[in-house]
Amino acid sequence: MNMIFKVARTEIKTLFYSPIAWFLMVVFLIQCALAYLKVLDYFTGMQERGGPNLDYLAPLTFNIFSEPRGGMFNKVMQNLYLYIPLLTMGLISREINGGTIKLLYSSPVKVSEIIFGKYLAMVIYSLVLIGIVGIFIVAGAFHISGVDYGLLVSAVLGFFLLLCAYSAIGLFMSCLTTYQVVAAVSTFVMIGILSYIGTLWQEYDFFRDITYFLSLSGRTNHMLNGLITTKDLIYFLIIIYIFLGLSIYKLRAGRESKSALFKAGRYVGVVLSALVVGYISSRPGMIGYLDTTAGKTNTLSPQVQKIVKDFGKDELEVTLYNNLLDNYSYLGMPSGRNRFLAMWERYVRFKPDIKFNYVMYYDEPLDAAYMMQAYKGKSLKEIAEMNAKSSKIDLSRFKTPEEISKVVDLKPELNRFVMQLKYKDKTTFLRIFKDMMIFPSETEFSAAFKRLQQARIPKIAFLSGNLERSINKSGDREYENLTNLKTFRHALINQGFDVDTISVAGDEVPAWVSTLVIADPKTDLPATTLSAVQRYIDKGGNLLIMGEPGKQQVLNPLLKQFGVQLIDGVVAQPSSDLAPDLVLNALTPQAATFTRSALKIYADTIPVSTPGVTGLTYSTGGAYTIKPLLVTSKDKSWLKKGKMVADSADIVFSPQDGDEKISLATALSLTRKVQGKEQRVVITGDADLMSNSELRRYNVKTSNFVFNTAVFSWLSYGEFPIDASRPDAKDNRLLVSSEQVSLLNILFVWVLPALVLVAGSILLIRRKRK
Repeated sequence: MNMIFKVARTEIKTLFYSPIAWFLMVVFLIQCALAYLKVLDYFTGMQERGGPNLDYLAPLTFNIFSEPRGGMFNKVMQNLYLYIPLLTMGLISREINGGTIKLLYSSPVKVSEIIFGKYLAMVIYSLVLIGIVGIFIVAGAFHISGVDYGLLVSAVLGFFLLLCAYSAIGLFMSCLTTYQVVAAVSTFVMIGILSYIGTLWQEYDFFRDITYFLSLSGRTNHMLNGLITTKDLIYFLIIIYIFLGLSIYKLRAGRESKSALFKAGRYVGVVLSALVVGYISSRPGMIGYLDTTAGKTNTLSPQVQKIVKDFGKDELEVTLYNNLLDNYSYLGMPSGRNRFLAMWERYVRFKPDIKFNYVMYYDEPLDAAYMMQAYKGKSLKEIAEMNAKSSKIDLSRFKTPEEISKVVDLKPELNRFVMQLKYKDKTTFLRIFKDMMIFPSETEFSAAFKRLQQARIPKIAFLSGNLERSINKSGDREYENLTNLKTFRHALINQGFDVDTISVAGDEVPAWVSTLVIADPKTDLPATTLSAVQRYIDKGGNLLIMGEPGKQQVLNPLLKQFGVQLIDGVVAQPSSDLAPDLVLNALTPQAATFTRSALKIYADTIPVSTPGVTGLTYSTGGAYTIKPLLVTSKDKSWLKKGKMVADSADIVFSPQDGDEKISLATALSLTRKVQGKEQRVVITGDADLMSNSELRRYNVKTSNFVFNTAVFSWLSYGEFPIDASRPDAKDNRLLVSSEQVSLLNILFVWVLPALVLVAGSILLIRRKRK
């Protein structure tokens, strides 16, 4: 060990007595400074602009240091491979070229001690670079309120391990040639190969895991995000082991008279032993995790963890069905399997025995008819052959429409990319969505898991037969988006609920109904329907009733028993930008208690829009406890008696016509105890607040979707949607101004590099004089 330290000390002196080491330190310092100050200046500007920008600052530690596109660590790491080869290119090739390697061979120093000593010198220099990075970490601690230290520690560890891996690669390349420039170029090439190898042969099952494991690209991502895994730690140790081992055997080969086969066998043995260890250590169940972030953002929320652990030791089987002709087919191709498994990693962490199956097929995508129209005159098989050829995969690996239909009926899933989850004797689908995120989040994952575990799923039934709003149409006034649009992430069907329609003329409301919805019937409800609904209410069934101005007489007879009535007239709220009957309602403290999301929009005072709404009167002291959920502003709106014509003259307040300027409740919650449980009822004076058009409204910021989802969550006693949210990040404000950032720019970009340059120059000049 002493000899290793002596070799390292000698190499360190050689390193710091050369201009290249000091030059790289100066360049590295400037690069770190520019990367840090650029992102710091950006977020400082956002904070000083204020308003909605303040909502996008947190988490500042991640955004400034680890964000994939603009964070300091990622910006610096993109060019890190340029530094190390310039330092390692002469470690061994300099000795070989100068003949000093023969002196080392003849000395009592072992080859392994030479390699380890020189590598230790590079590790020490890497720590110097880490020290430079540490300058900006310390600065961040002063500039960010509530800085996430755990994230920074994990990121620095990833940074250091990457430097160590590059150093080991460069050391080996220096053993292969007497020319330092060739050694440097070879190091660049090897780093490039290890970064690119993860994309090779991914379509072949045999090679996929091997090449993906060897890939250096993205290996620090987990640590940059604050998650340390044994799989990543062992990977870097394996890379170091491989290249140091190859270096030792390469130097030994120069002084041994062994056969070429024996020498090659040693090299192969090093690589194979590393691959075996890497393969075993990367198996689910063998991986250890440490989430260093303050909010544990890389770990499932406690509630979701409990749901996953409730599977116990029983098998959870996941089958991926991938349609070659679907727009998202690239996600399920063999070349994308490892990315698919990466999405599941945080769940496999808590249930390592999840079984994955992959089924590829081709069939007409039912939600992309426009694509099929482009292939005029082509049969489905011909279209599939063209797509398979472009994907460089044999069509024989895909099941035909006839074959897949015998396995599973995917037409209700629109023949899209979909995952089928099976647990015991139950199955459910987990979908992808037409948004930027595409893959399901913790909320959708946990909803699917809970559907498999739960004996009874909340089933929402929409009453039909009296021209009510439809849950299966995409028109502006209908409810498909909120209820059962399978490609929409936040639809109730993707949040754990079952949604259906029922007609109860002369029949009972089915026992499976957990919430009955009566949405804007346009004709009087038949006596038989009213009788069935009444029996459902008397038994304590939960209910959502939505009325509309102009049709108060349809629902008022039913509402009378609750002590609630729809007021004659319509609420007016004229403005320069919106229709006069578009009312922006405020949430009440009662509505804010429904979900965490509702509480947030209540705190942010984001309104709920109701295009055409009437107020609700109610009397207290009856069987039900009644509380307002939405209220109008008496300063901005009023109750206009009679019919309002919005497309002619301006709407004005007219007391002589009976108009009233009062704050009105437009949505109410009602509760009472029935047969030992709490019956819950919601009544609204508008049915458009759940419509497709209001969920797509762009000309004003509203919280309709959050409110609607919160209502169904309350009606289902909070079973769904699953709350996978976490506390808000504490690092949400900067303690620095734009003017101070300008001063920091002078300090970090000019003063500090100049001091390093002066220190290096003094040392080199004194060395030269000696």
